[in-house]
Amino acid sequence: MWQSMMASRACPDTNAALQAGARDFDFVLVPGRYDSGPEHWQSCWERCLPVWQRITLQNWQDPDVDRWVGAISRLTARSGKRAILVGHSLGALASCCMALDHPDRVAGLMLVAPAEPAKFEADDRVPACALGVPSVLVASHNDPFMSFRRAEHWARVWGSELVDLGEAGHINVEAGFGPWTYGLELLRLLYLRAAA
Repeated sequence: MWQSMMASRACPDTNAALQAGARDFDFVLVPGRYDSGPEHWQSCWERCLPVWQRITLQNWQDPDVDRWVGAISRLTARSGKRAILVGHSLGALASCCMALDHPDRVAGLMLVAPAEPAKFEADDRVPACALGVPSVLVASHNDPFMSFRRAEHWARVWGSELVDLGEAGHINVEAGFGPWTYGLELLRLLYLRAAA
């Protein structure tokens, strides 16, 4: 029921706005550990909108945040535009690191179901300060990778807008997330903040 509510809240002009935004920004998908399968919202977005770039890794099984940061860095180094990074789980943590490592390349961050840094032994790597760019953290009350209380903490630390999805698991296929049009609307709003 809540997913249909979220879908109905998507703006009909979202896709057009994001396509227009691609003239000014790169939109980069940063999946979590094991990549995002074909039914995951990141893969659905990539198929449905021709604006996406996506990081690649040789080994998606080794959850080393620095490997993810390196992949983002390699991808964004090839462009003259700043990027809006859309990270899920471990990919969200790597996106935060990238924003501090290369602030000249990052315009905004959409952090969906970020994992608790300790789960990937990344406590010392993940920034514990404001990220310096517009950001939104999308969290769930029953995410096995980060409690909602900790999501609230990280949103404050990073200076991110917090979006509460209620009982939404890890905001992945197993939790019932496929195309997730409401997520695209959140991205459109983030893009407008980055462009302001």
